[in-house]
Amino acid sequence: MDRVPALDEPLKKLLGAATAKVMAEHMDLHTVGDLLHHYPRRYAERGELTALADLPLDEHVTVVAQVADARVHTFNKGGRGKGQRLEVTITDGSGRMQLVFFGRTVHFHQKELLPGRRAMFAGKVGVFNRRLQLAHPEYKLLDADDSTETVKAFASELLPIYPACKQLESWTIEQSVGIALDSMAATGWEGLVDPLPPALREGRGLTGLPDALTRIHRPHTKADIADARDRLKWDEAFVLQVALARRRHADTQLPAVARRPAPDGLLTAFDARLPFTLTDGQQKVSKEIFDDLATDHPMHRLLQGEVGSGKTLVALRAMLAVVDAGGQAAMLAPTEVLAQQHHRSVTEMMGDLAEGGMLGGAEHATKVVLLTGSMGVAARRQALLDLVSGDAGIVIGTHALIEDKVQFHDLGLVVVDEQHRFGVEQRDALRGKGHSQREKRTPHLLVMTATPIPRTVAMTVFGDLETSVLDQLPAGRSPIASHVVPAADKPHFLARAWERVREEVEAGHQAYVVCPRIGDEEDRKTGKKASPEDEAEKRPPLAVLEVAEQLRAGPLAGLRVEVLHGRMHPDDKDDVMRRFAAGEADVLVATTVIEVGVNVPNATAMVIMDADRFGVSQLHQLRGRVGRGSAAGLCLLVSEMPEASPARQRLNAVAATLDGFELSRIDLEQRREGDVLGQAQSGVRSSLRVLTVIEDEEVIAAAREEATAIVLADPGLTAHPALRTALDALLDKDREEYLEKG
Repeated sequence: MDRVPALDEPLKKLLGAATAKVMAEHMDLHTVGDLLHHYPRRYAERGELTALADLPLDEHVTVVAQVADARVHTFNKGGRGKGQRLEVTITDGSGRMQLVFFGRTVHFHQKELLPGRRAMFAGKVGVFNRRLQLAHPEYKLLDADDSTETVKAFASELLPIYPACKQLESWTIEQSVGIALDSMAATGWEGLVDPLPPALREGRGLTGLPDALTRIHRPHTKADIADARDRLKWDEAFVLQVALARRRHADTQLPAVARRPAPDGLLTAFDARLPFTLTDGQQKVSKEIFDDLATDHPMHRLLQGEVGSGKTLVALRAMLAVVDAGGQAAMLAPTEVLAQQHHRSVTEMMGDLAEGGMLGGAEHATKVVLLTGSMGVAARRQALLDLVSGDAGIVIGTHALIEDKVQFHDLGLVVVDEQHRFGVEQRDALRGKGHSQREKRTPHLLVMTATPIPRTVAMTVFGDLETSVLDQLPAGRSPIASHVVPAADKPHFLARAWERVREEVEAGHQAYVVCPRIGDEEDRKTGKKASPEDEAEKRPPLAVLEVAEQLRAGPLAGLRVEVLHGRMHPDDKDDVMRRFAAGEADVLVATTVIEVGVNVPNATAMVIMDADRFGVSQLHQLRGRVGRGSAAGLCLLVSEMPEASPARQRLNAVAATLDGFELSRIDLEQRREGDVLGQAQSGVRSSLRVLTVIEDEEVIAAAREEATAIVLADPGLTAHPALRTALDALLDKDREEYLEKG
C-alpha cells in the first residue's frame, strides 16, 4: 500500500491529476502543505433554528420541519428541451414554505423527501411567486429518535468558505482539504514540521500544529477558530522574524570599512556654513548614523521622516563624513526629476565645497557629480572617469548608477531615497559596486523614506534594518491647511479654489495643480482598465494637458501656466522644473512626478484634481510639496465622488490630519496584506495568510523578541532542526533571496 502523503507530497497523488492541475494553475497550490495552509476566508453559520412563521428574507436559516407534499413538474427550457423541477412543501406547525430542486438530482431528492419525513433544512430564504422558498437547501433527515441536541449541533455547525476561483468552487476546496486532513490524521501527522520550539509554544499557551490546522478547517465552535488563528499567526510572525533576525546577525559578521569624519575636514567646514542649527531630531539621528559608520561592519539603517523633516540634510552630512574618511558616497533616486533636484540642492547647500579640483573650490572640497540615463556622451564619460579615479566624492543618480560600466574608486556609503520605488535587486547591485575594492568590503547602507511606516510594518517589511525616525519639522516650516472640494455637489467651491490660486499668485507665490493622467495619445493607447469609480463616473481621470489648456483659457487666464509629466524629454523636464523653482512660472500642472523630493519654498498652494484616484499616503506626499517656506500652505482635494462614499471618507481623513503615521495606518487598513509586505520588492506571493501587520502588533513584537533571542544563542539553528525546515518551506527561494539582499 502506498504511503499516505506527507505535507510536501504533490496534490495529484492525493486528489488526482485534474483537480491538482486546476489548483496549481489557478490557486498556486501544489502540495498537501500548500492546501492545508489555504485557510478559510470566513465561516457561514447555518443559522439559528427558525420557525417557518418567522423566516427573515435573504438570511441563512435552519428549520426543522415535516414534508407535507413533494411533486415533480416538467417545464419547457425555451427551445432547449424539457427540464424538471421538484417542489417540496414543508410545515413545522407554525407555517408552510416551499423547497425547490432542479436538474439531475430531482429524482434522488424525491426518493429522500417523502411526505411525512422529518428533516433539518438549511439555506438562504428567497421569494418566488410571492411565496418564501429555499432553493437547493442542504438537509439532513432525522430519525424518530434524533434528539434536540442533534438538531442544535446541525444548526450551529460552522461552514468554511474558502478563497476560490471560477474554476474551483469553495465546496470543492473544502472536500479536498477534508481528504488532506483525513490522510494526515491517518498517519499521525507524519512529516508535519512544527516551527515553534516546544518551550516557546508551551510558554505562550499555544495549541499544537495538527490541532490548529484541524480546528481552522473543521471548527466546532468560534473558540476553535480563535485558538487556531492565534497559533497560526505565531507561525507566520515567528518564521518571518527568525529570517530577519538571521539577516541582521549575518550583517554584523560582514566586514566593512569604519568611516570616521576627519577633524576639521569637509563635514566641519559644511556645518560651519549652515545658516541654521540642526533640530534636536536631526542631531540625534545623525549621531545614530555616525556611530554606525564608525563600526567595521556595514550600517543597515532606515531613516524615515515626515515630508520636509530634513532627511536630505542628514543624509548629506553622512555622505560628507564618508568622503572625509577617504571614501565615496552614492545616492540612488527613483526618477530623473528627483535625482536632478537632489543634485541641485546638494550643490547649492555645499557651495564651493562641491567644486573639488576646480578653480575657486574650497580647501576641503570634493566633486559632486550627477549620473542619469539621458546625459550626453561627453558629460557621462567625464562623470564615470570622476568616479573611478576617486575625484568625485559624491554621486547622485538614477538606476543608471547600477550599470556595469559604473565603477567606483572606494564606495563607502549607499543612500537609497524613497526605498519603496526600488526593487531589492537594484539596491543590491549598487551596494555590490563596493565589493570590487577594499577586499570585498560591503558599503554602509542608509535607506530613506518620506512615507511614514507604522512600527509593525517596519518590523516586518524592513525588519533587517535599524530604524531612525525624524518626527520634528525644522523651524520656519509652515502649517498646511487642507480642504475637500466637492466639485459635483458644490461647483461654486471649485470656482473658489481657482480664485484662491489666483490670490496666492497675486501675493507673489506659486501653485501646483496635480492630475492623475497625462492626456496625450500615448496615454489612451495604454488601455488602462477603469476602476469601479471610473465606471461610476463614466469618464477617464482628468489629464494634465487638458486641464492646463482649460485653466489657461479660463479661470487662470493671464497667469504663466506650465506642464510637467513623465513622458517629456528629460532636458525639457529639467528646464520646466528649473524655471518653476526660479519663479519664472506661476502654476505648474503636473502628474505625480512631483510627489517626492521637489522643493520650491515659494509654492504655497496645491489643487489635486480627482483626488479620490490617489492613495492616502500619496496624497500626504503630494501635500508635502507646499508650505515649505515661511508662508502657510494650502492643499485643496477636488473630488466628484458623493459625500457618503468611502473615497470621500478617505479624503476627509487626509484633510483632518497632518500626521503621516496616522494616515499611513488608515492607508494600510484599506489595503491587502500582500501590498503591505511589498510584493514589488520580493516578487513573490505574500507568506502572510492570517497575520495582519496592523492589528497584530503585539504578536509581531513578541515574535521578534523570541526570534532575536533564539538566533543570538544559535545563529545556525542547529538545536532547532524543525524551525530550519519550516524556514525553508515558508520562505521559498525567491523570498529568501529577497531577505538576503535586504
